[in-house]
Parts: sequence; structure tokens; C-alpha cells
Amino acid sequence: METLHIIGGGMAGSEAAWQAAEAGVPVVLHEMRPTVGTFAHKTGDFAEMVCSNSFRSDDDERNAVGLLHWEMRAARGIIMTTADRHQLPAGGALAVDRDGFSQAVTAALRAHPLISFAEGEITELPTDGQWIVATGPLTSGALADSIRSVTGADSLAFFDAIAPIVYADSIDRSIVWAQSRYDKGETEEEQKAYLNCPMTRDDYEAFIDALLAADKAEFHEGETAGYFDGCLPIEVMAERGRETLRHGPMKPVGLTNAHRPTDKPYAVVQLRRDNALGTLFNIVGFQTKMKYGAQTEVLRLIPGLQGARFARLGGIHRNTFLNSPTLLDDRMRLKARPNLRFAGQVTGVEGYVESAAMGLLAGRMAAAEILGRDLPPPGPETAMGSLVNHITGGAEAKTFQPMNVNFGLFPPIEAKGGRRGRKDRYKAYTDRAKESFTLWLDAQG
Repeated sequence: METLHIIGGGMAGSEAAWQAAEAGVPVVLHEMRPTVGTFAHKTGDFAEMVCSNSFRSDDDERNAVGLLHWEMRAARGIIMTTADRHQLPAGGALAVDRDGFSQAVTAALRAHPLISFAEGEITELPTDGQWIVATGPLTSGALADSIRSVTGADSLAFFDAIAPIVYADSIDRSIVWAQSRYDKGETEEEQKAYLNCPMTRDDYEAFIDALLAADKAEFHEGETAGYFDGCLPIEVMAERGRETLRHGPMKPVGLTNAHRPTDKPYAVVQLRRDNALGTLFNIVGFQTKMKYGAQTEVLRLIPGLQGARFARLGGIHRNTFLNSPTLLDDRMRLKARPNLRFAGQVTGVEGYVESAAMGLLAGRMAAAEILGRDLPPPGPETAMGSLVNHITGGAEAKTFQPMNVNFGLFPPIEAKGGRRGRKDRYKAYTDRAKESFTLWLDAQG
């Protein structure tokens, strides 16, 4: 039987390898780490989480991301199965212990009898054999050059910023309090999954002044700052208006200061637990490109973080992705070389779950082809189907940008009630998607 080769052991590559091997196809997973490192990765583990430790909302009835979780669980995906085993309280979101998660994915892949491994960098796109390229937003320069050469089109680029992580024992608990926004969550632990740092108006204005004045990372010659709106650095948001952050990641709504219940904060900075031990917290929505020295000075202006020690400071790196609507077919194959499939963020999806979902589809599709079958994508009314439809033809090629899953990608559904009926409409979307996705799975036997 022909072997499937996969380049990249991130979320997409790990999921693709698992799905193909579970279908009975032998897999070789090629990963350049730790032999060749990247700016963002710290280990050689598979499915390493380099930014947030959150998979976002786990609501599969009224949220498109939660629906994508549901579909991946239904397809027995390794990423969601492992995330569930390493879950941390996050008030309705699915957050995980990042180290335990990636170590468990690595162990499961290495234990699979049909998966073998090859270390070292792949510098050119292979001309024969069945391959999935899942090299993510940090595709190495040599391979990126090879992709450009083969496609005849430049990869697009945007900049993705990483949020800082704080040591828990350096947070002033006399100032911060534990509460999820609107007390969201089924258990008390989930309802108190976030730490909240309150700001007065004076605190906020001083923070904005310092943020705008701080030294920022320089761009290299020829680079442009085309940020993805879902991951804007805080200083870029502040440059758009002094109140922007207060209506974004620092909004004070749905929270009551446990230390001073009658005082209404002007703004709130939230911290989310980042590991199972509860020793690390990340600053929610605080991606930044400030230089390291400036970061510590500015972030310590946040009440409760005056003495903060940082396990990791924020950073910025260039993310590359294909103009997929022009380059890929609906089986995620490169039109110029159909033996090559692409998966993950390099295809123009954004987010851990979305990347893994594209790996799941690419792995199943490649395995089906090797086994002599054709596997169409799930319908566009499903979360996975809406994403693959978007990146392989649904999006406008001239303005193509990375996209999270959202109900705007789904075929419209009739529902009464206008804005008041939005929750019912979202439930109708997810009901329809689950039925369609189940039929897609059942058809595969």
C-alpha cells in the first residue's frame, strides 16, 4: 500500500496523520523540530500550542467554534480527544494544559503502529508520492520558496502576535478577583476561571499613554503589517482610538469586583489559567509587538500586576498562507500538483481548531484516495464544510484573508424573530450541521 507523507507536526499535521493511520494507511510524519527551530516553538513535541491555550467556545448548539469541536469529536479526532482529557476551567471555553496536551498527542502518535517519523527539514515540494503539506504559518523559508516556485503565485502574509504569560504567584490577589464574565460556566470552578484586574479611568489613561509611547518591534525590509483582525496587537488597537481596548479585551461588562462590589471598574484586564497546576496565567487578548523591556514596564502598570514576573513575553512573527481559492481544489489538492494536499493555517484558516479540522479532512481525503476511493468534503452547511468551501472557492481571491469558522460562512437558514431570534437561528444552524455531518461520516462506513 502506498505511504502517505505529511510535512509538519502541528495541529493540522498531527490530526492528518492520526486520521489517515486510523483509516489503515501507513504514514510518515516529517517534522523539522527540534533539529530546526522556529521563533514561536519551544519544544519538539507535536501539536505544540504557541499562542493561547484556549480552543475557544465549547458551545456546540449556538456557536460555530463549538460546533466544529462537536464535528471533530464525532470524527474521533486526536486533537479534541486529547484536549478533553487535559481540560482546564475556562468559563464555557475549552482551555487546556498546554504541556500535558502536546505531550499526550506526541505519545499517542508515536504509539500508533502505522505512523513512523522522519526528522529534519523538507526544503522542496516533492514531485511524486502522496503528500500533505501542513507546515503552518511558520513554513521555513526554503520550503516557502519552493511553494512559490510551484504555484507561480506569491504566498500572502500577515503578522500574528503572541500574548504574554504571567507567573501566578506574582499576581496581587488583594487587587484581582476570580470571576468569569457573567459568571459563565456550569461549575463554580468554571465561573471563577479568570482573574480580573480592575482599572480606574486614571489607570486606563495612564496605561494607554504608556502603550502608545512604548518601543515596538521593527519590521524587516519588504514586510508589511497586514494584521489578522482576530489577533490584533494591543498597541495597534490603541492606535485606532483610545477607547478601542475598553470596548475590546478590556471591556468591564459582566463583572463585579469582589473586593469592592460597589465600585464599577472603568476597564478590566482578564487573566486565564494556562496550565493544570494553576501556576501560569495568560493575559487574555493582549497580543503585542512591544519590545521586551517596554512590555514589562507597560504591563506592570496594570493593577494587580505591579510585581508580575513573566514566564513568556509577547512576540510577533510573520505568518504565511496560500491564496487557496486560486490554488486548491475542493479535495484540498494543489491544482498544479494533485499529489500534494495542503492543510492547516497555511491554507488560510485561523485558529487551532480550524487548523486541526483542515488536517482531519486532508488526512481522510488522502487516505481515501490511496485506498481507491473518492471522498468529497462535508456539505457547506457543516462547520468543516463551510471552512473548506470558503478557502477553496467561496472566498474572493483578490481579498482573501485568514478566517475563523463563523456562521457567516454557512448557507443562510430561515428563522423568525430578527435579532431576538438569533439564538434560535444559531441552534437551527447547528442542528442542520450535525445531521449533515453525521450522514457524511456514515457514508464512509
